[in-house]
Amino acid sequence: MLQNKSFTFPLSHINESNFEDIALQLFQTQYKNNLLYQTYVHHLGKDVAKVKSINEIPFLPIRFFKSHTVISGNWTPETVFTSSATTGSLQSKHQVWSLPYYLNTATAIFNHFYGQLEGYHFLALLPSYLERSGSSLIAMIDHFIKSDTTGHSGYYLNNFDQLLHKIEELKHSTKKTILWGVSFALLDLAEKHEVDLSEALIMETGGMKGRRKEWVREELHSFLCQRLNAREIHSEYGMTELFSQAYSKGKGYFKSPLWMKIMIRDINDPFHYLREGKIGGINVVDLANAHSCAFIETEDLGREDQGLSFEVLGRMDNSDIRGCNLLVS
Repeated sequence: MLQNKSFTFPLSHINESNFEDIALQLFQTQYKNNLLYQTYVHHLGKDVAKVKSINEIPFLPIRFFKSHTVISGNWTPETVFTSSATTGSLQSKHQVWSLPYYLNTATAIFNHFYGQLEGYHFLALLPSYLERSGSSLIAMIDHFIKSDTTGHSGYYLNNFDQLLHKIEELKHSTKKTILWGVSFALLDLAEKHEVDLSEALIMETGGMKGRRKEWVREELHSFLCQRLNAREIHSEYGMTELFSQAYSKGKGYFKSPLWMKIMIRDINDPFHYLREGKIGGINVVDLANAHSCAFIETEDLGREDQGLSFEVLGRMDNSDIRGCNLLVS
């Protein structure tokens, strides 16, 4: 059976030329060592010996993280990430073999897209680690906050006055400032205050279902830009069931690290993938998920843009409300 470190590999060595080969190797490894995934593949009638391309790999529906333990190998989790849940709904649970591995991965992705963590102050319109200790997002942000040795980074969800004072204070800092928040909290801030964040970066993560009336992304970002004096609103795309994140630097177009690939499936035929520009279900290959399942069929709708980026257009009608927008009850 797969042990903790027997299929770890340097994510930084993955590139476009070797991605598919590594994905196929990981598929065979997880098929052999993940009983749930093996059972699911058998149920589909797939002959694993004939799987020769990434398009032929079965993707595990994300809902299995709610009802089953998704583990490849035989090991004891160091911690468990849990999703936010509405009343009466089940939480997704992601068994984490190594919290430092997750944090190092998240740090490497941020560094790739934005530069070194040490160059930023992080102001979080999010619940603190103690309030939401099972959240993968909060674990990541807590790590980012602690990387700022100046002591200026922190959580400000329930105190706009302190946040506004800190924003003004940090205008004179040599570091950049990121205001990172769930959409409804950013909207609350923008409705109650006009803030000059022209020198800061605003990162939104998640919608508003279950909290406020849903806004179209373009309208929300336009309102935030106007009220917060920002040129663009950045976004982060991540979830409990993944170890990796994608980032958008504006207009809702996300890019992934080289070890993460987005594939757009036909919602009526999960083994048929759509051309760029066509709307379908989002499948994610996350090679950092080596110890759970790297091939996840999400319940998000999206489309590819010229093969270089992707958009997230919403949730499928029959899927549960899920995500960072429900971190605060």
